[in-house]
Amino acid sequence: MKNTFKILMLTLVSIGFWSCEDEQDLMFLTPPSSFSILTPDGGTSIELTPALQNNPALTVSWSEADYGTPTAVSYDIEVAKAGSDFESIVIAGNTTGTNITWSVAELNGAAGAAGLTPFVEEGLDIRIKATTGTVDSQPVYSNVITVLVTSYTTELPKLAVTGNHQGWNPPTAPRIAASGFGATDYEGYIWLDGGYKFVGPSESGAFNWGNTDWGDDGSFSGVLAESGETDCIASPGYYRVRANTTTLVYSTDVTVWGIVGAATPGGWDNSTVLTYNPSTLKWEGTVTMTAGGYKFRANNAWTINLGGSTDNLTYDGPDLILDAAGTYLVRLDLSNPRAYTYELIAQ
Repeated sequence: MKNTFKILMLTLVSIGFWSCEDEQDLMFLTPPSSFSILTPDGGTSIELTPALQNNPALTVSWSEADYGTPTAVSYDIEVAKAGSDFESIVIAGNTTGTNITWSVAELNGAAGAAGLTPFVEEGLDIRIKATTGTVDSQPVYSNVITVLVTSYTTELPKLAVTGNHQGWNPPTAPRIAASGFGATDYEGYIWLDGGYKFVGPSESGAFNWGNTDWGDDGSFSGVLAESGETDCIASPGYYRVRANTTTLVYSTDVTVWGIVGAATPGGWDNSTVLTYNPSTLKWEGTVTMTAGGYKFRANNAWTINLGGSTDNLTYDGPDLILDAAGTYLVRLDLSNPRAYTYELIAQ
């Protein structure tokens, strides 16, 4: 019994010594009172362009968040539209270092996500959030700086063409597109078969009833009206649809597409007609072709014709060239406004 008691006492004493040593080795993290963004200066102005999207655009650096003892610190770089008090936060990067460099494309994406308007100089707030890997770690924030960013978009403005052809449902309606950002000269190719109207997007880019919409002014002479309008009307057919919401005019030209040229059965004088496939939204046909030049044109005439390249057909563009004779499945895709393409598939 005495031996058992001695062993128990030794064990308790040993545990006490180890506990004291463990407490002496513990390190407590003290959150930094503050840390600061060093560069860039507030008010720095940056103009972004898509032609330089891979170039460096902006480097942000900051002082280290010192927690009083060695520990791994992770930094989130947060951005928001200036003046929004970070109600909607975009995390534009993460690092364990104390700087980050954004490319033009990366900064443009962050600016867009934060809600900045393309091609307009607007403020972008930047702050750094520091955290450690501990369970109860509380984030610490740097100061906020504001830089002035002119962002861009490569997406063309669009209108929805809703109507009888698709059940009068703007969200699923085919689109027509303007020639550039800020332009209002919309164009596209759509199958129509009765009444239709043009619906603009909301601020968030959604197409719904309740947004601005346009119809015919009642004269059916190609004049648009925003109020007091009636439905535009088209007989069943595949149309080149154009509308200008500034000049308030619109037009529809019915089109039947074919392939023409030295490489085709009809030469340069007669188009080989393709057939519209409503399932694929493409003009299709199987054509026996020889090596040589060719183009696509509407209505067996040169008023509307497309050339250029496989993934970039343009009006009155250069001849397309076929190197190898054979039988091909021809597919002409005009369903993406102002981004017209085609393919030849050897059979």
